[in-house]
This record gives sequence, structure tokens and C-alpha cells, in this order.
Amino acid sequence: MIETHNPESYIKSLPVQNEEEWENAFKDAYADFQHKIVVLDDDPTGVQTVHGVTVFTDWEEATIRKGFEEDGQIFFILTNSRAFRAKKTEEVHRRIAARVEQIAQENNTPYLLISRGDSTLRGHYPLETEVLKNELERRSERRIDGEVILPYFKEGGRLTVEGVHYIVSDGSWTPVGESEFAGDRTFGFSASHLGDYVEEMTDGAYKAEDVTHVTLASIRQGEIEAITDQLMKVDHFGKVIVDAVTETDVKVFTIALIQALQSGKEFLYRTAATFTKIVGNIHSKPLLTKEELVHDRSEQGGLVVVGSHVQKTTDQLEQLKTISGLHFIEFNSHLVLEPKAFREEVERVRREADEKVEEGTSTVIYTRRDRLELGDGQEEKELMLSVQISEAVTAIVRQLKSSPKYIIAKGGITSSDVGTNGLGVKQATVKGQVAPGVPVWETSEESKYPHLPYIIFPGNVGTIHTLKEVVALID
Repeated sequence: MIETHNPESYIKSLPVQNEEEWENAFKDAYADFQHKIVVLDDDPTGVQTVHGVTVFTDWEEATIRKGFEEDGQIFFILTNSRAFRAKKTEEVHRRIAARVEQIAQENNTPYLLISRGDSTLRGHYPLETEVLKNELERRSERRIDGEVILPYFKEGGRLTVEGVHYIVSDGSWTPVGESEFAGDRTFGFSASHLGDYVEEMTDGAYKAEDVTHVTLASIRQGEIEAITDQLMKVDHFGKVIVDAVTETDVKVFTIALIQALQSGKEFLYRTAATFTKIVGNIHSKPLLTKEELVHDRSEQGGLVVVGSHVQKTTDQLEQLKTISGLHFIEFNSHLVLEPKAFREEVERVRREADEKVEEGTSTVIYTRRDRLELGDGQEEKELMLSVQISEAVTAIVRQLKSSPKYIIAKGGITSSDVGTNGLGVKQATVKGQVAPGVPVWETSEESKYPHLPYIIFPGNVGTIHTLKEVVALID
């Protein structure tokens, strides 16, 4: 499928939404919607639109049962599966699906299961949702009619128009298949139209022309019944792609989705963070202030850990270096190829960071900015090495003797490993966002630093100044 229009002009040609009217319609539709919403998050950035929800960092049966029993309608399970190889991803998702289905049956609780993935389409797709579908159907009489694909994420400028997914930055609209993210060494792709993306990633098992497309025109014209009818016709795990450029677009679609669910349809979901906020009925709240974030550790320095290698992160790091008073440590991550030298480098960085944080100097640890590439056909080994590097960064945090007043982790895999293995977080509450798309966890009692503000900064979010602005705010 080929883009044949200017997306900005096309959007302007459509009816203007009455946001208040659709908000009221959404409230009416949601009044009888009682499903528990379980979000499987392939890295910790999936909570970048929500607040007041629980994140669990394991998927033991007792943990999932706790999620079902808590008062909130939605909870997150951090799988961090983007750091896994395919086999482990399959094992984890099979285990989670089995436990979710068992607990839901025991409690007679209807539920939605969402695979929250990257808004730039990287990750184990279609593996994760296919495993979930097969396991759920094997353990119940349910038949999953379809899969909803909705990668819209406004805070990151990820918009979908006429099926084409764009990255919008500084007024420039880049089809996602032409972005740096499409060239990911592990999860690369070439398509920008979501129908073509489905066909590409499923090796033709699902054809682009067979995908159900909920268009922006239909959404803007408020065609709830027509969209519901589209959903009612989906079967055999057919794919549904959804246009969206505002949260109201997602609400309009969700009204139709709720009607289809109440009529007996069953779907799985591969979406970015915004859909979880809307379907979880979580209202927007102001960005967090310094007073809400930093309290009883003011004498210590803060700690910033930068692992992501996307260009935006590197640009943000360069801007951060213009703040006086911060201490910067480059971690020579390429030494991972030399085990003894690598261990010595980890200890050097830990010791230097400990000294600086203890004396009250906020410290930035960052991995080498040039990507470690081993050549064609070595992508899986590169992923294994990146995991080893992330584990080393995690060990630095875990072995700190000082107590930082805040921790910022930059990058999905980095933030997951620092949170779960470095800080020992089993459960956290999402306090909100410190910048658009930048979530903050409040760690629980069992963690290394209870009630620490832990800022999870996605690698591909914000302007080049956002990281600098966040550090300046809280330091």
C-alpha cells in the first residue's frame, strides 16, 4: 500500500471533534464495562500515560492473583520481553496466559489481555500475541476473533493516518518504515502502512488486503455503529488496524470496541501506551513537580544511567552535559568482549559513582555511544551482549553503598534491569509523569531504596532538551 496524500492536509479536511461530547459518550459506554485489564509490558515505558496503577515485575501465580484482587481495574506486568530471545519470550507468555486464564476462571472475571509494545513497532511481533492466543484457546472454550493493532502514542508523536504510521517531530512527518527504528538490528522491518507491516511480520500469513482498517474518516464522522459492525465481522484472529491522531480518536474507537465486546467478540491487543490509558479509563493529570518527587534524600546526589543508543538519547545526553555541577562517567561497554577487563571496568564505574553520589554530586553513567556491531548474521549474539552490558549496569546500581535522592534510567532494557535487578522492585505504583511520556515509579518497601522516585525515561521520547530539563527540575 502506498501513501497518496499529505497527512496534515487530510486531517484538516475531516470534521472537527467535539471532545466534551465524546468524553460524555465514552463515560456512558464505560459505565457497564467491568473487565479486568491486564497489560503485559515488554519494557517499563508502557506506563508512560497512566498514574495510580500497580506495576508488578514478576508473573508468579500469587502476583497475578494479587492484580486481579486489587481494587483498580488495570494492572501491569513488566515482562521486559524486548530483551529476550524468541524462545524465552514464548515460554514467558505461555506461562502468563495460563495463569491469567486460570485465575479469571476461578473468579469468574472477564478480562482484556494487552500486549503493550513499542510505538515504533519494534519487538517480538507477532510471536507474543500468537502465543497468548494459542494458550488461551487451549485452556478454555474461548475463541479469539481478532487482534487490535493501535500504536498511536501522542507524547512521542506516533500518529496513524490512512493506515500509515508516522513519527512526527519538529513538524516533520516520517513514515515509520523510513525511520532509524525500522533499521533495528534485532527487530527491524520495512513497512510503514500497518497492513503491510502485518503482512511483512507474519511472512504473508495475514495479507494486507485482508486487514480490517478503522479509518480516521470513520472515527471523525462518529460512525460508532459502522465501526462496531467492522469489529463484529472479524474472525480467525483477523487483524484490526486503527487510525488515530488524538486521544479522542482512541476514545471513539473504544466505544465501538466495548459494544463489540458486550456482544460477545473476543480480541487480543498489540498497542502502544495510549490505548492502555483510554481503555483503563485513566484521566490525565498535571506533570509531577519537584516537591512530589524529591524529599528525604536531598543531601545525596542523584544518579542518571543512560543505556539507550537511539540518536535521540545521544543528542539528549550531549545537552545534559551542558549542566554544570554534574559528574559524567563513560562506561566502556565494548569491553564486554574481554571478560577480565569488563569486570574491572564495572568496578571502576561503581566506585567512582559511589564516591560522587555520597559527596552530594549528581552523577551520570553512560555507555559508549557507538553501537557494538559484530556483522551480518550476528544479531542474536549482539542482543546477548547487550543484555550482559545491561546486567553490568544493573550490578553497578545494586552494589551502590550510597543512597541517591533520585534515579533516572534512560532506555527500555536499561530501565527494566535497573528497576527489577538493581533496585529489587517487585511492585511499584506509577506516580505519574515528570515530562510527557516519561513515567515515574514510587518503589515499594521491599526495594533497595523504598519510596525512591524512579524515573523511567524512554530512549525515543522527548526533544533533545527533555532529559536536561528533567534533571534540572529535580536535582
